[in-house]
Amino acid sequence: MTAAPDAPPLNLLTDIAGLRVGHHTDLALGSGVTAVVFDAPAVAAVTIRGGAPGGRDTELLRGEATVQAVDALVLSGGSTFGLDAAGGVQAALREQGRGQRFGGMAIPLAPQAILFDLRNGGNKDWGRFSPYREFGYQAAVAARKGAFALGSVGAGTGATTATVKGGIGSASGITAGGHRVAALVAVNAVGSPLVGEGPWFWAAPFEEGAEFGGLGLPPRFGPEHTRLRLKGGAGTATTIGIVATDAALNRAQAQRLAIMADDGLARAILPAHAPSDGDTVFAASTGARPLTDPLAELAALGHLAGAVMARAIARGVFAAAALPYAGAQTAWRDRFAA
Repeated sequence: MTAAPDAPPLNLLTDIAGLRVGHHTDLALGSGVTAVVFDAPAVAAVTIRGGAPGGRDTELLRGEATVQAVDALVLSGGSTFGLDAAGGVQAALREQGRGQRFGGMAIPLAPQAILFDLRNGGNKDWGRFSPYREFGYQAAVAARKGAFALGSVGAGTGATTATVKGGIGSASGITAGGHRVAALVAVNAVGSPLVGEGPWFWAAPFEEGAEFGGLGLPPRFGPEHTRLRLKGGAGTATTIGIVATDAALNRAQAQRLAIMADDGLARAILPAHAPSDGDTVFAASTGARPLTDPLAELAALGHLAGAVMARAIARGVFAAAALPYAGAQTAWRDRFAA
């Protein structure tokens, strides 16, 4: 029997108690940062399946690493320039007195993944130093519980795909055992989230209600629906995301959750994990609800993680708006909302 929810769900990552989400968006630059801040250090892991990933402190999350928990996770545009964002998140957390003790000094830990959005038409002439450290600081300061924006905001501001504008998406669900699972993703794929030229989403079998249009799948499939569609230009991609749960997981279990959540990326984007993608998925556990049957319940958590990741990807594309530049990629809503 499904446990009663603690509060009405928002269908967002913040349905997981004990975390906050904040965005910083710069439409002139065409980029931004999203920070997920935990109320208390959370057990975390990562899986990296893309051919061209970029990140900071992801080695901390390897199974053999000593550190078991982190204070925040960071998603950013800007390619490698965006790696400055985690420093800004650290600065905000340090001001709040956060951090884990190493040799008597508190050090906030905020692993990060980046995506490439440097060719989307924004003004990237920022001078000597990139603005991403300040973006990260502002995203962490803005982090709140409850509702947050989807679409062309935060790390999804400049995101694109092979067919339509990408963006920030999120979705959540609850297992039969009462554990919550939710995903947050910045969709900047080299592949396409759409079946053919659309309007259908590859994630349609997992849709709940009409959260991304309720259009289902096409009445028939032909070669025109599954042919290869790729975004042009080298290094122009990467889908990065976070799956979180209130289930109490250890590092190995969190790693398995990240791997199964990454399957949702492959269900929602065709193709995924390409040579020009840097597809990266973090998993985090707040530890609020213990497991009573670890193997069976972890399988249920992973199954749901794949579904909410696929739904989050479609929701991010569904909510995205075209950037305010000439020649910017068209959004799904501009082509199909009518």
